[in-house]
Amino acid sequence: MRFHDTMKSALGQFGADTRGNFAVLTAAALSVMAVSMGFAVDLGQLYSVKSGLRAALDAAVTSTARDLTTGKIDPKDAKANFEKFLYANTSAGFALDKMVLDALVVDQTAKTVTANAHVDAELFFPVFGGGSMRRVGEESAALYSDKTIEVAMMLDITGSMGGQKIADLKTAAYNALDAFLKDQDPSKPRVRVAIVPYADSVNTGALASNVYVESKFTTSEPPAVADPLATSSASSGFDGCATERKGSQQFTDASPTQAMVNRDYRLGFCPSAALKPLTADKAVLEKTIKKFNAGGSTAGHIGIQWSWYMLSPKWANVLPAASAPLAYNPKKVAKYAILMTDGEFNTAFAGVPKGGNTTAQAGLSGAYAEHLCDEMKKDGIEIFTVGFMLKETGAKAVLSDCASPNAKSVNHYYETSSGAELNAAFLDIARKIESLSITQ
Repeated sequence: MRFHDTMKSALGQFGADTRGNFAVLTAAALSVMAVSMGFAVDLGQLYSVKSGLRAALDAAVTSTARDLTTGKIDPKDAKANFEKFLYANTSAGFALDKMVLDALVVDQTAKTVTANAHVDAELFFPVFGGGSMRRVGEESAALYSDKTIEVAMMLDITGSMGGQKIADLKTAAYNALDAFLKDQDPSKPRVRVAIVPYADSVNTGALASNVYVESKFTTSEPPAVADPLATSSASSGFDGCATERKGSQQFTDASPTQAMVNRDYRLGFCPSAALKPLTADKAVLEKTIKKFNAGGSTAGHIGIQWSWYMLSPKWANVLPAASAPLAYNPKKVAKYAILMTDGEFNTAFAGVPKGGNTTAQAGLSGAYAEHLCDEMKKDGIEIFTVGFMLKETGAKAVLSDCASPNAKSVNHYYETSSGAELNAAFLDIARKIESLSITQ
């Protein structure tokens, strides 16, 4: 307003000057300048209004899409949610009472949120008889997803992970859980996570009844859970740990009611931390991570095997209802495995002859791991792999082969050399999984 008054005063003074042609030319030039300056001010004003409106729409659309994705709101509540975010994110660039939401569309087929709004802005310098009002409109859109997400995190707790490394792993795992499980309704979670710690074997915890405890060397097919032999072969002091499944089902996710998982009689170390099936209860998962203690050798393929089982609907009948994996359906369920190690997979039991050294089996363990990864990918499970302070080229090769192919700039294989990098990798994977569940 002050600028307007100043310009009006200046033009009045020059208009009163009658000193010949110079005055006339000056007056004409100043008139053009005034119009130009007024036009520039109007353009700047309209740009400010348009930018403010776009920023408010983008923030509100993105926030609404996020809340639809996490299940925080239902599609029927989207408009009220959107308007709350819209008015909370408007700037001083235009008056709230002049902003009009023209349309908000939640397309539940295309999974998009689209909003249109406008502001009728009053110009400072209306020119050429165009009126003093200009309508400024904007549109914004975002994708959302109603897919559920299941994640199995295979975490290395072998002897080489002792000291600071196991502390770094715990920190990274805690932070990953925060990223995966935040902002969702616990009563109907969209994301569930399973934890599979491993060393020479996997401690199956509450799933120990699905493990066939060998009493002597065997290469035979393990019995079904219902087989009396399974019960009679289990020792009273069974520690709950499992090695590979043997026989024709070694590289499948078959239910243990079809074939149990073996506990090789040569197993000499059982990690104290047991696996935890899919859950959205962060406290339960954190309790599992807290129990991590480093020890034993690296049977990575056994960890991969149990990560697959935790995501397989074929295991639903032996798991608690809240932990039962959903059916394979890429339109409704996104399944991911995160496989982490700090060294070469070197321990195996299946295929190792009687008297053979089970902890010197890098070739077998690596080959088994790659075979299992290939079969998991066929089921639509997307695999991320993380190497932590790796030195062996063999370990890097196995992790690289196990990782899903990179697509659309999404990296699936990470090499980390510090606790900070391990933490950053886990958080980046969590962000990518959230993004992939929306865009795929």
